[in-house]
Amino acid sequence: MPWTLLTSGSAIAKAGVNANSTITASGSTLQRWADEAEAAACNIARFDVVTNFTSLTAKGRQIFEQYCSAHVGQAIINYDPDVIGRSTAVVRVNILDLQKKEAEKIIKEDKQKTYLNIT
Repeated sequence: MPWTLLTSGSAIAKAGVNANSTITASGSTLQRWADEAEAAACNIARFDVVTNFTSLTAKGRQIFEQYCSAHVGQAIINYDPDVIGRSTAVVRVNILDLQKKEAEKIIKEDKQKTYLNIT
């Protein structure tokens, strides 16, 4: 799954400006985390949104990017939380968790599935 639902830039931006620079430059690790996020998004939707990306509505694409970039952003922060300070890391991870839950709720709602074109 090659960066279909998100970009590395969106994930790094969600992690914040002081995230560990070694991990934000590691293409292979970010790719693995992106694959995990995209697989989770497909599981939540119960639909292969990666393969069927072009059939998603524009808003649907934004919702999936919100979920996946928050997922990878959390992984970036958790890789080295001390670089930004543990209390700041906890706050950022919690904010990203709220974004993931918000997106997940929308993705799971049956009435939204038609709107997102994932039925």
